[in-house]
Amino acid sequence: MGLFSAILDKLGPASPAVAPPAVLLPVSAVDVVAQLEGLAKANPQKLNWKVSIVDLLKLLGLDSSFDARKGLAVELGCPADKMGDSAQMNMWLHKEVLRRLAANGGNIPAELL
Repeated sequence: MGLFSAILDKLGPASPAVAPPAVLLPVSAVDVVAQLEGLAKANPQKLNWKVSIVDLLKLLGLDSSFDARKGLAVELGCPADKMGDSAQMNMWLHKEVLRRLAANGGNIPAELL
């Protein structure tokens, strides 16, 4: 199971144990923003999931290390030109995770996409 599937597992209904990375799993019955805001309020750290992939992963209790983020970027098809610059990769990755959550029915505000 890839890291994006783990994100969906944290935010959505149960998903199949094995799913190819390109398969988008539904989270349509879940208010993603409300869940993330609730987690952020309950977390002693000031995590800004709206702008930071590291904070988003930490908020979900997932590995936010560089290696994990690089693996997630590969899993989601990050362009090669962004992979060589961690800041560009992180920005792309954050937008792509939110975009995929929205594509799965998650209520991600347009300004974050």
